[in-house]
Amino acid sequence: MRNQEIRAALEYHEATKHSERGLRANRHFLDFENQPLPFKIYRDLEAIPLARDFTEREMPALEAIAATGLPLSGERIPDLSVLARVLFLSAGITKRKRYPGGEILFRAYPNTGALYHVDLYLATCDLPGLAAGVYHFGPHDFALYRLRAGDFRGVLLEASGGNPDLARAPVILASASTYWRNAWKYQARSYRHCFWDAGTLHANLLAAAEAEALEPRVVMGFADAAVEALLALDPLREGALTLVPLGRCAKPPPSAPPAPTLRLEVESLSRQEVDYPGIRVMHEASKLATREEARSWRAQALPAPSEPPAGRSTVLLRPAASAALPSASLDRVIRRRGSTRAFDPGRSLRFEELSTALDRATRGLAADFLAPGASLLDLYVIVNAVEGLPPGAYAYRRFERALEPLREGSFRETAGRLGLFQELPAEAAVNIYSLALLTPLLARFGNRGYRAAQFEGGVTGGRLYLAAYAQGFGATGLTFLDDEVTNYFSAHAAGKSVLFLTALGHADRARLS
Repeated sequence: MRNQEIRAALEYHEATKHSERGLRANRHFLDFENQPLPFKIYRDLEAIPLARDFTEREMPALEAIAATGLPLSGERIPDLSVLARVLFLSAGITKRKRYPGGEILFRAYPNTGALYHVDLYLATCDLPGLAAGVYHFGPHDFALYRLRAGDFRGVLLEASGGNPDLARAPVILASASTYWRNAWKYQARSYRHCFWDAGTLHANLLAAAEAEALEPRVVMGFADAAVEALLALDPLREGALTLVPLGRCAKPPPSAPPAPTLRLEVESLSRQEVDYPGIRVMHEASKLATREEARSWRAQALPAPSEPPAGRSTVLLRPAASAALPSASLDRVIRRRGSTRAFDPGRSLRFEELSTALDRATRGLAADFLAPGASLLDLYVIVNAVEGLPPGAYAYRRFERALEPLREGSFRETAGRLGLFQELPAEAAVNIYSLALLTPLLARFGNRGYRAAQFEGGVTGGRLYLAAYAQGFGATGLTFLDDEVTNYFSAHAAGKSVLFLTALGHADRARLS
């Protein structure tokens, strides 16, 4: 890949970095009277209500989030009740919080600023309880809205260059972002958030679909224009992010019927939308134009790593034995999950708890850009308070399931600074950073590799959330001073870019009450 072909991603990443100087110079303020609606609401489409009395699966959360898409035997055709459960645990409304100016409706997954800009769509064959069609999922009323009648899975299969995972799926779930719903607060940096927030959503989605034996797998190799046209997205304001096959059927999708352009009226998000051209420039630069490009992109999937050379001494993870793991179901964990707003610096995690969270969050991602066992990320850790592990900075050696000590000492103040001068990372027991070497990654995957790396960072963060809440402690995702994080973990992290930060620890109940 020639340098000019990956320049867009590198320039976007550099332009949207946080630094102390940049934060001081940024005059952006939040105009709450212009805050966008957190839902996409169609004006003229009829709601198809989803039942909320779906059966809870008893699969333990720590088992579900570690699953990596084992092949099914035979057919698995989900019915409407199964889809309702998967959609609820992925993106449904789980909590409501009233305040003097209104109400916040919290979703099943963590999202930057609780702004919820990622929408889900379904393309299906005829299912028990649901006719073939293209549907939008409306979390606001827990209903589906049919955009097109008929089986259009063939459009998505064609756009993917014949991806075999899509060919066997009776349901294909698509995700897309409405940029302004997040850019209202985060400006041009929101394109990063498209994939962070899609990643945390997909951490839930993949676990919920695994619990239903639906063999989910993330597909990011597709011709964007065809997918966005099928979903009737506004290309100036919205962008497609992922496809995920659900279930298995013996009969492949039929050739798709014609898909005329749709003119669907939606409610205005706010009185005025502010355009951040950098978002659209980055989305356009990372698009695939044809099915051939999609097939070629998928062929670049990162292979599994070979055993690394022996490095410095390491501390092997000690995840809890299966019999000792908490048995809370995925449903219950997702319902109670939140983003911790205050950590108790006086309470430590046990090394077994940290080990279990790291182990479950990094067992692999079933995706078209990764071979089994492969990852685009390197994880780094600042330990503030973990019983059985000295405070300090560590690199995570994924292949060995071990932590490599980089420096020993108390770094709470440093963690607070790196986490944008916030108390949360300073008071957390642990901070876990996802980093990647962007230049070789982009040389392999082109600008679209930037989407994939940010997305995997979001999935890892989402899985850490679930692993934390399954074990009875808290988590929150945070932003960061980009270059200072890299510099802090260097020379080990030299040349790498930070993509995600997750803080873990026990909540300070006194301050939260």
